[in-house]
Amino acid sequence: MTDVSRTVEAVWRIESPRLVAGLARTLRDVGLAEEVAQEAFVAALEQWPAQGVPDNPGAWLTTVARRRAVDLVRRERTRDEKYARLAAGLAAPGSGTTPVAHPGDGAAALVGSVPAPDAIVDDPVGDDLLALVLVACHPVLPRESRVALTLRLVGGLTTDEVARAFLVPPATVGQRISRAKRTLAEANVRVEVPHADELAERVPAVLEVVYLVFTEGYAATSGEEWVRRELAEDAMRLGRVLAGLLPGEPEVHGLVALMELQASRFRARTGPDGEAVLLQDQDRSRWDRLLVRHGLAALDRALALGTRTGRALGPYSLQAAIAACHARAASWEDTDWEAIAALYDALATVAPSPVVELNRAVAVGFADGPEAALAVLDDVADDPRLARHHLYGAVRGDLLVRLGRHREAADVLERAAALAPTTRERRLLRERAAAASDPGDDLPGARPAARR
Repeated sequence: MTDVSRTVEAVWRIESPRLVAGLARTLRDVGLAEEVAQEAFVAALEQWPAQGVPDNPGAWLTTVARRRAVDLVRRERTRDEKYARLAAGLAAPGSGTTPVAHPGDGAAALVGSVPAPDAIVDDPVGDDLLALVLVACHPVLPRESRVALTLRLVGGLTTDEVARAFLVPPATVGQRISRAKRTLAEANVRVEVPHADELAERVPAVLEVVYLVFTEGYAATSGEEWVRRELAEDAMRLGRVLAGLLPGEPEVHGLVALMELQASRFRARTGPDGEAVLLQDQDRSRWDRLLVRHGLAALDRALALGTRTGRALGPYSLQAAIAACHARAASWEDTDWEAIAALYDALATVAPSPVVELNRAVAVGFADGPEAALAVLDDVADDPRLARHHLYGAVRGDLLVRLGRHREAADVLERAAALAPTTRERRLLRERAAAASDPGDDLPGARPAARR
């Protein structure tokens, strides 16, 4: 790949979300907007190697894309006018033909369906981009389609990059994206920022998609590696964009805080050979202090906005507050487990789930002891959502070890290893099971498996 090609790809990654957003508003079709934007991208690949990279490459792409959009609009309007004249002639007295209009077919439906060329103007970019994010995360789409479409349209990733990120065939991702665009068109989803009440209802779906992307990067659910840092960084970039677009939403800042505080541990989460290093064993001097500062600042903004608006902390802000407790502790021994347990109590009320209970059990185990933690786990032991979840056995095995119930712990950890999604996690859990069966050995990775 040439330097110019790399430059074009880098510019595309940065500029394509705003470019597609503006085109989608004016063309009223997300799929068509992306096609026009990609035509500009192809033009850059063809022209920049010979002509040189322009001083403002983003503006160049925008100009080319808008010219092509204008040409497209003009062609469509000309075609519509011809169809209208033809339909009028067919319907004229004595023609013997009566036209039948169908939605989306024929002159009656086509006239006025395409904006005038002069409608392609510079409206506020922020509104356009926010509208595109909301469309990509629209509740009419299934979750996996929202994730793929968001990474493609807003994250600027190619179909192959999205496929590699989630370890699925590119054809599968391509089908999801294509089907999502078709669904949006058929559902007549408009590319616009809704009124305040509807916007508030739509924001949680957007945050869910961004955090799903981040968690897959932070703790992979499949494959050889348990960390995919680039994917997590894509999610963090999306989160920062959202914080700029929705500065008055506390949970947006809470999500940014959560991601940055968790991401601050990346360098310490794996050893020299890529093996997992759990939280209690991490070298905290390797934590990224700049990300910690940014995360704590974002959490402060979330708290201040919540206080100002009278809104209670949401699930992302609560999780960020938990991450902040770890970030502020100089060592594992200095961790304020009572505060963390209290925050998990609140989280279990705001966003109840079996995974929250697993993590609450870890905190209770250090705040009140392993017996109290086992009681928390017993309450969710029969939840079918945990039947295939390896972390339940990982946490339970750890608590049993601390209680001296080593044989039972080894059996639980072996079963957990069989359910672990990544090779490295399976290896870690089997090592812990072997150590539990021989109490004279130190248990690798013992203690809170659910906190990484």
